[in-house]
Amino acid sequence: MSRRIAGTKARVISAEEAAGLVRSDMWLDYGATLCQPDTFDKALAERAAELRQVKIRSCLTMRPRAVIEADPEGEHFYWFSLHFSGYDRKKHDAGRSNYLPVNLGEIPDYYRRFMAPVDIAIFKTCRMDANGYFNFSAANLWHRAVIERARLVIVEVTDGNPYLHGEDNGLHVSEVDYIIEGDNQPAPELPNPPPTEVDRAVGRLIAAEIEDGACLQIGIGGMPNAVCAELRHDSQRDLGIHTEMLTDGIIELYKAGRITGARKRLNPGKIVCTFGLGSKELYRAIDRNEDFQCYPVEYTNLPHTIMQNDSVVSINNTTQIDLQGQAASESDGHRHISGTGGQLQFVRGAYASKGGKSFICLSSTYDKKGERKSRVALSLTPGNVVTTPRTDVMYVVTEYGIANLKGKTVAERAKALIAIAHPDFREGLERQAHEHRLIPRGFAIG
Repeated sequence: MSRRIAGTKARVISAEEAAGLVRSDMWLDYGATLCQPDTFDKALAERAAELRQVKIRSCLTMRPRAVIEADPEGEHFYWFSLHFSGYDRKKHDAGRSNYLPVNLGEIPDYYRRFMAPVDIAIFKTCRMDANGYFNFSAANLWHRAVIERARLVIVEVTDGNPYLHGEDNGLHVSEVDYIIEGDNQPAPELPNPPPTEVDRAVGRLIAAEIEDGACLQIGIGGMPNAVCAELRHDSQRDLGIHTEMLTDGIIELYKAGRITGARKRLNPGKIVCTFGLGSKELYRAIDRNEDFQCYPVEYTNLPHTIMQNDSVVSINNTTQIDLQGQAASESDGHRHISGTGGQLQFVRGAYASKGGKSFICLSSTYDKKGERKSRVALSLTPGNVVTTPRTDVMYVVTEYGIANLKGKTVAERAKALIAIAHPDFREGLERQAHEHRLIPRGFAIG
């Protein structure tokens, strides 16, 4: 039996009762990362045979979803993702998911202006605090915009997620229709493998370019985190953080006392993010820690906000770059593997910042079916999506060096990128560049 929270419209009901509110053809929103519901998801999967074409939006799914596992042919539920995790990628490969192309910082506006209204929003949150708020944990993102467009709002409360301070990082009980009890399992972890020798080499090159007082954005992956590892032992002081994702590398840098945020213009002294994923230690470090602030994604990711801090340094991975400087970071040909995320917005925001720098990093080679291939290529793999256009790319880094493409002609770009490709591929790349007139006959620099 449901019961009403005193003085509000919110009712406490069971997960089964909440799942019973879903009808065929509805739009549901599961939110992103740590906010995706588990108890509700399992209860809804039990109703699969009764439903048709229930459409669910999500992002960075950290655990298998019961509704997808219960419906392998996609007759009952369909999954839409705004950025792929490993699980989302597998389901996309199986035809069970579809990607929605986005700049992450624009997503709140998409919900408010362009997307179909949400019939039911279901978010996992921390338990209601003394002020009547359900904290989103380390997953602020665009959840406020979803709530604005949702006809019905359900929260699944848990003791398993960390509580993270920040602006608009939660919803008030007066905005909630139903409350269900979660399973209280610990927050899902994102594996953080140790850096490779190539990661360390790239990390050293980038760390050497970072100055005292720089404000860092650290992307996902071994190379950006390797930069943090290098900075722990370098001499830079008063580093700041204004980032999309909070990573274990940032936490280690914070523990080492290298982050003060003293020179930040926005949120001085605070580590600002819009979501965090990592180890148990990351979640322990941020729980109710006032040094960390979780903001909506339109605050962390829009370039006109990013640029307000001086000396912004953005560090992101890519998977392939062509000789003109186009960075493809989200697909392998026509196979989608991740998403645009915030890469392009931070590249632009960092460049617009006074003294700012953006770094796109990649290993020089990769192995495919036992064959070693160059990530620096004459042209992108057919079907590859350009994440950061050639006009926006600034520094490109491999284990063999750094190339700054700003202010360079096509021929100069080609030369600079060939110079940081793996030595085994340089001769072939130069020959291709000449054959395709990227480098004219007799071309010389300076």
